[in-house]
Amino acid sequence: MKTNRVKTKLLLAGAALVAVACAAKAEPVAEPSLYASQIAPLLESNCAVCHMTGEEAGGMSLVGDTARGFLVDQPSQEAPTIKRVVPGDPDASYIVMKLEGTHIDHGGSGAQMPFGGAPLPAEQIALVRQWIKDGAHP
Repeated sequence: MKTNRVKTKLLLAGAALVAVACAAKAEPVAEPSLYASQIAPLLESNCAVCHMTGEEAGGMSLVGDTARGFLVDQPSQEAPTIKRVVPGDPDASYIVMKLEGTHIDHGGSGAQMPFGGAPLPAEQIALVRQWIKDGAHP
């Protein structure tokens, strides 16, 4: 009988160790980044119509993950001394200037974006500013 109790205790201890190991391996579900959840969809719905392949005006594609490569640390075609997105500095980023309509004041040209449509709501521009301020990460 003593042997059965020892076996039972060992089985219970082993089961407890397996449960702890399984719980330790469970990884928390990561929330999507601001870029993935808000910025990419915003660019696709408001900008990609005119900036689909990178061959259009401005020389950039604003579709999905491709957009970051055309934006972050890339010079603007209209004002080559100004980068489209300066990570950490929304006020120095040409995309913010174009969205807010202040680009002419900084040596840029052309129309406020989105072209031919109403300016983006302040809340959406604030999201773009926040993404840039946070480092413009994917």
